[in-house]
Amino acid sequence: MKKFSLIALLCAFTFVLTGCFEDLDDNAIANSDINDFVWKGMNAYYLYNSPDQVPDLSNDRFGINGIDDRYEKTEEYSEYLNGFATPEDLFETLIFEPLDPFSVIVPNYLDIINAQQGTTLSNGIEFRLYLVPGSQTEVFGAITLVLNNSVADNLGLVRGQVFRAVDGTDLTTSNINTLLGQDSYTLNFADYDNNGTPQADDDTITLNGESTDLTKAAYTENPVHIAQVLNLTNVNVGYLMYNGFSSNFDNELNDAFGQFQAAGVQELVIDLRYNGGGNIQTAVHLASMVTGQFNGQVFSKLFYNNNQQSQNRNYEFTNALSDNTSINSLNLNKVYVLTSSSSASASELIINSLRPYIEVVHIGDMTAGKTQANRLVFDSQEFDGNNVNGNHNYALIPLIANSTNVNDGLVPTNGLTPDVNIVETPSTFGTLGMISEPLLAAAIADITNGDRSFNRNIDFPILEEISAKELKSPIENLMFED
Repeated sequence: MKKFSLIALLCAFTFVLTGCFEDLDDNAIANSDINDFVWKGMNAYYLYNSPDQVPDLSNDRFGINGIDDRYEKTEEYSEYLNGFATPEDLFETLIFEPLDPFSVIVPNYLDIINAQQGTTLSNGIEFRLYLVPGSQTEVFGAITLVLNNSVADNLGLVRGQVFRAVDGTDLTTSNINTLLGQDSYTLNFADYDNNGTPQADDDTITLNGESTDLTKAAYTENPVHIAQVLNLTNVNVGYLMYNGFSSNFDNELNDAFGQFQAAGVQELVIDLRYNGGGNIQTAVHLASMVTGQFNGQVFSKLFYNNNQQSQNRNYEFTNALSDNTSINSLNLNKVYVLTSSSSASASELIINSLRPYIEVVHIGDMTAGKTQANRLVFDSQEFDGNNVNGNHNYALIPLIANSTNVNDGLVPTNGLTPDVNIVETPSTFGTLGMISEPLLAAAIADITNGDRSFNRNIDFPILEEISAKELKSPIENLMFED
């Protein structure tokens, strides 16, 4: 069995960036051997491995414990493994539904490592897909975010642009993954017309003849998308749009708070509406930048399965980053957080774990509802990145622990309910960072007038959104322990 240090693999990866986006199967080994890794990795770490949840994962199911008997097999166990044609088939049977829509198996862990570091193949746009009003099959998209210095940014694309077709083919529920999953394609834009009514059922989306060619490229995103100070009457408001809890950019995040600190920011709005999660320790750093007065106190807790009880741990507020850089703290007693249904994991952790300490005013849509942490599980002696089996590139990203706040409170499975409910739609997107943008405007209304009912009862048109999981980032909605 070939063994390699993950560090060596990453060094090689640095020189051949695009290679990480392809499945590397030159050294493929028998599925039964990969299946052995899948079962033992899940037995060792999966949060729901108890007999009453996933009976096939219990320690005594085959007389093999994934940790104690890492390389042992029995005849019954071998027959069980050989009953699955692919590792994915086995993995799917080990998921505890309906509590777990988040655990994944990946054929190439280099993709995940790269995504954790903020680098993916991207054309620079993020979008939402909706059914065309009056249709159950026709689809249109709206650009929600254009990443800074990306392909799309350099081409002049902007938030709010609507597209109805790709490569000249109208989008439908049956072709969206194929058309939008390509590395290169042409977006065909359209005009959105609400026909002067507040209802969505008479809205029309009409192709306007404009188009743009997009090709994905290796892109490293600085998750600090916007950091600015709004100088309002009698108050300085910091606005931070933060799109991912990436530890590689902790210093950039800290610099943004240094900017806020220098400007004498008295109120803070953190925009997490497109932030699907990331590193827990980075969430601790962000919470410590918002506050500063709770150094050493418990921010959040992790509770593991019965095989990993010794791993249970607390995350504490801190006054320094992992490289010992002093944290720029604002010492606030209140913070505003903007969310959407895409806000998940570490984004929800910020709201849930700050609330026992300070006032958190939550504005936007219901969040995703993910309270569990993940781990990247490798095929190695300790399931970590040391001496990884070099004969295949499979890895697991299972749910491995429940994350709670200091009072043991979990994020509800249906998400966190906002104090001011605003669901953005293509006709109400607004420009991010502008005081007229609906979610930010609601926060400013509360800051300046104490009007928390702002926008609560405005009838924004409701469109039926289409989920396209295949088009999302491989680490979307995941929250990683250190």
